[in-house]
Amino acid sequence: MRSILGRSTIRAFVCAACPLAVVLTLIGLAASPLRLEIPVQAAASAACDGGAFSIVLGSGQVISGDRITTIPAASLGTSFAVKGKYVEFQVTAASFEVRDYAFTGAPNPRDMTGGVRTPVFARKTPDLQGAVLTSNVAVQISGEGLELQRTGPGVGMKIQANDCAQGGIFQMEPSRGDGGPTMITHVLATAVAPEGANLTAFYFDNPNFRAREGDTVPFKDTTVVVPSRINFGNDFSPKFVGRDSPQVATRVNQPECATPIQKRDGTTAIVQHCGSVSIWSVASGGRMGGVFGEDATEVAPPSSNCTHKCQAQDRVRGQSTVLGFTFPVPAASRLRNP
Repeated sequence: MRSILGRSTIRAFVCAACPLAVVLTLIGLAASPLRLEIPVQAAASAACDGGAFSIVLGSGQVISGDRITTIPAASLGTSFAVKGKYVEFQVTAASFEVRDYAFTGAPNPRDMTGGVRTPVFARKTPDLQGAVLTSNVAVQISGEGLELQRTGPGVGMKIQANDCAQGGIFQMEPSRGDGGPTMITHVLATAVAPEGANLTAFYFDNPNFRAREGDTVPFKDTTVVVPSRINFGNDFSPKFVGRDSPQVATRVNQPECATPIQKRDGTTAIVQHCGSVSIWSVASGGRMGGVFGEDATEVAPPSSNCTHKCQAQDRVRGQSTVLGFTFPVPAASRLRNP
């Protein structure tokens, strides 16, 4: 797992009309300050060199620099922008839907984009089942890290992000007072660079993993069996690759997009995953992360089923097997759309 493992999650029915101090207590922030956890196998420090997020409100107000603060609900408008050196995206205030997630293409020794602004997700949409986030927004900016939390009646959302050129740099965490799951839909971006380069992202069944599926490979001081792997990439950059990274979350099959994939033993796997959309059922307190670059193509065990006081584990520090991916991605490995 290469997502950001935050500790404070919402475990109670949250009253939108409560004073902020009460809301923070329910979230678990009043007892201790907001604290960003380091992602397991985080991007090397060089990938985050100079990274720092700013929040830009619709009014033009900018919130930047290391701080713990709140944004009053009345100041939010319908959405606000998160802008970093390497990453930027929009947040819908009422749901914490993330839109227009992109890499800026800023120079970095671990850049994946070829120096070109690279859209990744058109949207990451949580279905709050009619609920609306209504509280002030709790904010922490710390170095390249950002954490945002907001609540509404019976529901809460948290976003964690790192402003880095690659690594485990994004995580969305829903919590529900009724303990039920939240459906989160990821839609990849469609884009063409001004120079005409095709930057449209697509999901693919990684052929390097299929070629080694079932093999036992080293991992830290033990071993792990190579699984199949769904990644996403584009047709422009041979370094750009990412992965949806779930914790206590299950992908919803999409039979309308069934794609036959040849396995190493000559049999065929039917992969029920669309080429531009993935849908996830996320447990209350579970997480959907985003992992980019080398971390997205390493072989590691799945994350633990943790939804409460989860702790970041020791970093792998290069002790895993990285299988990479084939560029350009073969047509036979690309997942279909309806």
